[in-house]
Amino acid sequence: MDETAPAATGGHDASAHTAGHLPPHGYTPAKDEYLKRLRRIEGQVRGIARMVDEDTYCIDVLTQISAVTKALQAVSIGLVEDHLAHCVVDAARQSPEAGAAKVREASDAIARLVRS
Repeated sequence: MDETAPAATGGHDASAHTAGHLPPHGYTPAKDEYLKRLRRIEGQVRGIARMVDEDTYCIDVLTQISAVTKALQAVSIGLVEDHLAHCVVDAARQSPEAGAAKVREASDAIARLVRS
């Protein structure tokens, strides 16, 4: 993916990050931990598919789906915290307008998470 093309990055300007030698995304320092958690969730989802394939009792399948949902929500909350602490703060330091745009972007993302 071309990190410098705003259309390809959802309006994110990676050049501002590389100029200041900051990580390209707020989650970058914890990337390995996020990947580890997501791989664990991926395994849980495969397990749910196996349960359905094996005609496991409905409530047991739903219990596992609930666990995966909670795990994804935990990852989401971590990503939001990292985004606020890094991307939003960085934008606010650049200009009030850039900060306000990042706050709107974060608010929209949080609203999508709440509705999901």
